[in-house]
Amino acid sequence: MSQIALLFGATFGMLAIIFGAFGAHALKKILNNEQQKSFETGVKYQMYHAIVLLLLGFQLEFNQAIENYIVYCFIAGVLLFSFSIYGLVISSAKNKKMRFLGPITPLGGLLLTVGWGMLLFFVYNNY
Repeated sequence: MSQIALLFGATFGMLAIIFGAFGAHALKKILNNEQQKSFETGVKYQMYHAIVLLLLGFQLEFNQAIENYIVYCFIAGVLLFSFSIYGLVISSAKNKKMRFLGPITPLGGLLLTVGWGMLLFFVYNNY
């Protein structure tokens, strides 16, 4: 499980840099200010959780199920939260808004929150 956390952390980090540059340069001409801020929010949350996944991958021993669940929540949360924001912003800028992504964003946020809650519970009970 450590390898999964590290692989996703490194991948999410790399993609956050690419998407951040893409949003700041290539999309700058087609996004309004509100859309650009939303896109940046997706990038920020993706990068924050990339760093957390790397730290967890290096630090945890993964001998308790909760450690795996924390990583799964962060991975699924980033995919649902950040990537749905990217889809919503880009599709909206092209006047083809993918409305089905709207309810997915809060589910991703919920998974990120649950991951942090489980991490808090794990730290409280183990340190």
